[in-house]
Amino acid sequence: MGIVEIWSNLWSFMASIMFVYVMYGQFLPYNLLEYIEKYTRKLTNIVNPYVEINFFEKSGDSFEHDETYELIQTYLSANSSQNAKRLTAKIVKESKHHETPRVLLTLGDYEEIIENFKGIKVWWLANRTHPKTPNSYEQRFLTLTFHKNHRDLITTSYIQHVLEQGKAITMKNRQLKLYTNKPSDYMGKPKWSHTTFQHPACFETLAMEPCKKEEIINDLIMFSKGKEYYNRIGKAWKLGYLLFGPPGTGKSTMISAIANFMNYDVYDLELTSVLDNNELKKLLIDTSSKSIIVIEDIDCSLDLTSQRKNEEEDEEEEEVVKKKSYNNKSDVTLSSLLNFIDGIWSACGGERIIIFTTNFVDKLDPALIRRGRMDKHIEMSYCGYQAFKILAKNYLDVESHDELFPIIEKLLGETNMTPADVAENLIPKSINDDFQTCLNNLIQSLHTSKQKAEEKA
Repeated sequence: MGIVEIWSNLWSFMASIMFVYVMYGQFLPYNLLEYIEKYTRKLTNIVNPYVEINFFEKSGDSFEHDETYELIQTYLSANSSQNAKRLTAKIVKESKHHETPRVLLTLGDYEEIIENFKGIKVWWLANRTHPKTPNSYEQRFLTLTFHKNHRDLITTSYIQHVLEQGKAITMKNRQLKLYTNKPSDYMGKPKWSHTTFQHPACFETLAMEPCKKEEIINDLIMFSKGKEYYNRIGKAWKLGYLLFGPPGTGKSTMISAIANFMNYDVYDLELTSVLDNNELKKLLIDTSSKSIIVIEDIDCSLDLTSQRKNEEEDEEEEEVVKKKSYNNKSDVTLSSLLNFIDGIWSACGGERIIIFTTNFVDKLDPALIRRGRMDKHIEMSYCGYQAFKILAKNYLDVESHDELFPIIEKLLGETNMTPADVAENLIPKSINDDFQTCLNNLIQSLHTSKQKAEEKA
């Protein structure tokens, strides 16, 4: 029999099967069909010696942040993508370990991967659910198939091996992200959107007194190694920082330096975009571990920062507060935010740093910033001489000057100038400006600020 005839007979056989299946489903009663399918599945389970485990991508309406799917996908993509025929590619921008953009390959839909673990063969299949209704979510999932005789080994050692390897690969290729929250979509689901976090700030270039900087670095190192300690004392593995000081003193730069030092993602939470307390919980639970949750200028966020109202508060002020709340269109309460910081919800996830920034610390509710919630209060003050020397090194590559540095040291002790203003004066304004010109510009600016302060006094 020739090849053409074989294929012809095969297609005829398949067409006959499809015809019988259609006729079978069309003429038999529905109850009978359901009965036959039920016992067919039971018979298949008896005959079929293989076990299947499905690992689903996090569902859209779930509170829990489960990284299992991502870790398995990372493991399979790194170890088995060379033999895969269906791959999904995306461009990844530079990270610490990859200085140039690169192509990241992950398994495509319905791609099957075969692996051997200690002589046991397992199969992975990338699947996708299709939404049954317009309001239901499409969900990806990975199916692990193995022989039932190896259930104990696969469900303990192998799966643990895959997750550990996936986490190691993820950390090696970790690319920091900057997240911001978006208003709820048409299904009422709040979302985080992100971009690559590429801020170059680091503690070496941060304009701050060296002893104060070293104290913060040591605190961060202790926190990163403190998982067992936090478990032992029965406290959630989190750290709270309150950064306060005048504008331009480097609060945002400090956050970026902490993120780069700890290798943490940054979640910039905009409270005015959060509809209510329930939405706030969903957003915060959806943050990952090894992350920094930031609320900048918290004294300007909703009505969370004023002192608790006395019963004798006049009606006019209450009307202003109501109008403000209406304009913000947000029902987030102070108690809900506090509950996530150190209440019941604070235990949902670990290794997180929560940072509040404010220009006016006296305006904040004491309950929001008390010790235990905000573990460390860091004052970002005006530029001192040691901080100036760091800026001079950063901007001018100058470490000392016998004539001009003593003048600047004296003026900085007599005048309040923020690191941002000092840095602005140190930037060359033309190609002809040398470091002496920039230092003289700073001296002139300090003299002007001193004179204005004296006149105002």
